[in-house]
Amino acid sequence: MEWRDEGIILGTRRHGETSVILEVMTRSHGRHLGMVRGGRSRKQQPVLQAGNRVDLVWRARLDEHLGTFQAEAIELNAARLFDSAAAVFGLQTIAAHLRLMPERDVHPALFETLAVLITHLDEPLLAGELVARFELMVLEELGFGLDLSECAATGVRTDLVYVSPKSGRAVSRAAGAPWRERMLVLPDFLAAPARRADPVAIDHAFRLTGFFLARHVYEPRGISEPEARAGFLAALRKLNGAAAPGEHAA
Repeated sequence: MEWRDEGIILGTRRHGETSVILEVMTRSHGRHLGMVRGGRSRKQQPVLQAGNRVDLVWRARLDEHLGTFQAEAIELNAARLFDSAAAVFGLQTIAAHLRLMPERDVHPALFETLAVLITHLDEPLLAGELVARFELMVLEELGFGLDLSECAATGVRTDLVYVSPKSGRAVSRAAGAPWRERMLVLPDFLAAPARRADPVAIDHAFRLTGFFLARHVYEPRGISEPEARAGFLAALRKLNGAAAPGEHAA
């Protein structure tokens, strides 16, 4: 068995004295693992860093085997990303989200979005916006997508400012007013993709996605939210000057 694909490195772990197990998100083969012989060498280590984009050749005797990777650098992003705490935590958060998907399941939209994210993870405001959108995509890919296109109560497509915690559907300002204390805030940049986010809107976005990730993914699987996610949000607030959740009005 052999294939060639493009991938973005999510992480590595040691294997034996000189090798590593490489974890990558690929364009056509999903999240995939394989052994890199000699992966701890001085030549290989700079290439096999999280965030780097690589050209991969995977070989195995049978498809179900771990197999081996040969990896050549396409784009070395790791050094740039490692200079930013937000970028490091952001990349770890994204990797944790991708591990919610079955290994080798193909998710081309997630790969393409990851490629865009890697370019902007060291830009705090834009990184927050993109990772929040990525979390919405993860929910969609897992079968728990939110419907933010129209008001669940009236069908209108304007002035959507809430999300129902029960249905995961958008609600307009007028329809949601009587229950606004129970509603989740729908930030402008998620309701209208052409709009850009500010720090408060980003906090609201992560409160929204975090609520549904906990309900539909973490709690049913008996797992906790990735620690890196809290680190990412703390780094964003420090850089963007936003208040922590609960410190601003909804």
